[in-house]
Amino acid sequence: MVFMTPETLSEIALPPVPLTVEGASVLHQMMRFRWTAWRALAAEQRGEILQEAVSALAAVEQPAEGRQSAIFSLLGHKGDLLFLHFRRSFEELNQAELALARLRLNDYLEPVNSYLSIIELGLYESTTKIYSDLASKGVQPNSDEWKQEIEAVLQRQRQAMAPRLWPEIPAAKYICFYPMDRRRGESVNWYTEPMAGRKRMMHEHGMVGRRYAGEVRQIITGSIGFDDWEWGVDLFAEDPLVFKKLFYEMRFDYVSAVYALFGAFVVGLRVPAAGLAGLLEV
Repeated sequence: MVFMTPETLSEIALPPVPLTVEGASVLHQMMRFRWTAWRALAAEQRGEILQEAVSALAAVEQPAEGRQSAIFSLLGHKGDLLFLHFRRSFEELNQAELALARLRLNDYLEPVNSYLSIIELGLYESTTKIYSDLASKGVQPNSDEWKQEIEAVLQRQRQAMAPRLWPEIPAAKYICFYPMDRRRGESVNWYTEPMAGRKRMMHEHGMVGRRYAGEVRQIITGSIGFDDWEWGVDLFAEDPLVFKKLFYEMRFDYVSAVYALFGAFVVGLRVPAAGLAGLLEV
């Protein structure tokens, strides 16, 4: 292994892509409920349909090795119900989606939107050091040895971060979900910023969120190549006002003010499977 001098190291083009580790596969299903058709059913029919749905949804409501689903009642016109699924793979997500589709209740659900992603933790803080350490030892970027060393680092990170990569769906009363991108056009472009600059900005960005750690739980999912935006963000809290305060403060954060683009926000209240009948009573 050849050790590089600082002068030689500075000439090596290190990869611009920060390392990430991934965990649970995630699917958001936003549905509108067909109230008119539902009301047309006899009470006995509604009861049978609800009994089947409650039984099936209760079976996946409790966390089991990274597998869990939850129901939320949405506020506003963007939908009535949100079904949130955490699974071990896309194959398992597909089975969760099909299981919901097979329920008779699905005849009264109309898809409004969906979002497919995977829990992602960025390693901005350590990526530069790892890349530089390998390059200083003479390991060529993207060589087989480089890839082996990177995979060993990622495996250690996966083990250390397992609770964050395979979390339970937080039991908080409220959820706020939104997709987002990093701006990449016109006068600014996140993806042309050097690694050091992005690392610094993400650190400052993260410091804002940490001030709300006791009030809100955040789960970030990556969706590049999976859906229309680059990331999805779920926030969970007991008081919805914390969403407004957090977002407003982050608007003054440099990385959000300059580079962030946001999709549609949805807010909902957690509904246990056993409470579905009460939610849909007529």
